[in-house]
This record gives sequence, structure tokens and C-alpha cells, in this order.
Amino acid sequence: MPSANHLDPDSSMWDELAADLRIWRLLRNMSQTQVADILGVNHSTVSNYESGRSKLPEKHAETLDYVWRTGGHFVRLRRRAESTHDPDWQREGTEYEANAAVIREYEGLLIPGLLQNEGYARAGFRSAGIADSDDLWGERLSRQAILTRDDPPQFYVLLDQAVISRHSGGCEIMRKQLEYLLAVSELPHVVLRVIPWEAGAHMGQDGAFKIMTSAKGSDVVYVEAAHEGRLITDPTKVRNFGLRWERIGARALGEAPSRRLIADQMEAMK
Repeated sequence: MPSANHLDPDSSMWDELAADLRIWRLLRNMSQTQVADILGVNHSTVSNYESGRSKLPEKHAETLDYVWRTGGHFVRLRRRAESTHDPDWQREGTEYEANAAVIREYEGLLIPGLLQNEGYARAGFRSAGIADSDDLWGERLSRQAILTRDDPPQFYVLLDQAVISRHSGGCEIMRKQLEYLLAVSELPHVVLRVIPWEAGAHMGQDGAFKIMTSAKGSDVVYVEAAHEGRLITDPTKVRNFGLRWERIGARALGEAPSRRLIADQMEAMK
């Protein structure tokens, strides 16, 4: 289990934030329990912040800056950490996905990785200039196993109509992908809905994202990007993505009309 001794403040802004929290606490001769009382959390939560296992939320950074009169030190550090790329985001996002009880995903350009068949996935790899994609497909297939395990997550998917209309990999590959999409949408723990062209502009056009909820009810968000995405854990920002999800979903068709639209698109590709 990670500890404060494993932090690397020189290469990670999040590690610098965790290390500074411990340093400032010790300079004030305070225990983790005392800091926990200030923040309204338990002792283990503060321990997780200091070891880097959990990221200090912005509201707690604000509280520490106020109580310890740091002049905004912790808020500035946290904002810098959040704006800096973290190479562990993708790995952590995959771990959250594997352990999620509920997943809510919006995608406006591509079939989500959890719903891709092999032909579609490999066509995407080729378009990205990846010649040897066996390992990548193996990783994607391993991720998809969560949908067929004994205790699968509840998976709610919102797709822009552009996703099912673009002929990725050619008509035959796309038709088979849509056929697969329809089959998966019939699973009892999968709810798939499409935002049709007629819905016009909507909030999802800002980019794809995925909200993952653990069995304990905590949420994290993974935001897609051109190369590697970004993991968001701050509760306030996560809640904003939850509201965004609801606003996008309000423009989507129901399950049955969505399946009919996908089927119509599939037939048009023959």
C-alpha cells in the first residue's frame, strides 16, 4: 500500500500536494486525527491524502488555507496539479471502471471502448497509425469482461447520432458493429440511448466523458482527450458532470426508439 515515503514531489504535482499537507501538519504539531476534525472527515481519509492514495478535494484545500492562514497555498497547488497531465490517469481510470457499480458514459464521436467489436476497434487502431494492435485489442477485450461477469455494473450510455452514422472502417465493419451494439443494448444492465440530429446543439458537444460510481457511492469522472484523458475526483466538479449528464440525457431518445434508429442506420449500410 502506498505511503508518504513513496511520494515523488519532484515529478508529480499531486505528490507535492500530499507531501506539503504532511509537512504543514507536522510543523503545527498536529495529528492526522486533529486535521480530520478540521476537515470533517475520518483519520483514514487524511492518511490517504498524505500518502497520495486519494486526492485532496478543493473544498478541503480551501479549509486548510483558511484555518492555517497559508495565503491560498493548498488551493494553488491543487489547481496546478489538476491542470498538469498525470500519466497515471488512464491506468487509474481503467481501475475505477473495473470496480464500478454504475457507469454513465457519453460519447459524441466513437463507439465507447466497452461496446466495440473487434473489427471496429482494429479499424480505429489503424486510423491512429497503429500497425500491431493485438495487445491493444487484448486490453480492450479484458475491459469489456466487466459487462459479462456475475456482478456487472449498471451501464448507461448516451451516444450522439454522429457515432452511429459515421462509417468507421467501411460499411461492412460498421454494420457489424451496429449489430453488436444492438445485441449488447438488450442486456438487462445496459441502457443505451441516442441523441438524434433533431435534438440540435447540446452540452455533450464539448466532449466525451464517463462517470464511474463505486459500490460505496463515490464518483469519479474520466474525460476523454486526443491522447490520454483526464481523471477528475474533486466532488464539486464531479457533481457538475452529473448535471451535464442529465442535461444531455434530456435530449436523447428512449431505449426502444434508440434501438430502432440504430437498426435503421444498420440497414442503410447494406
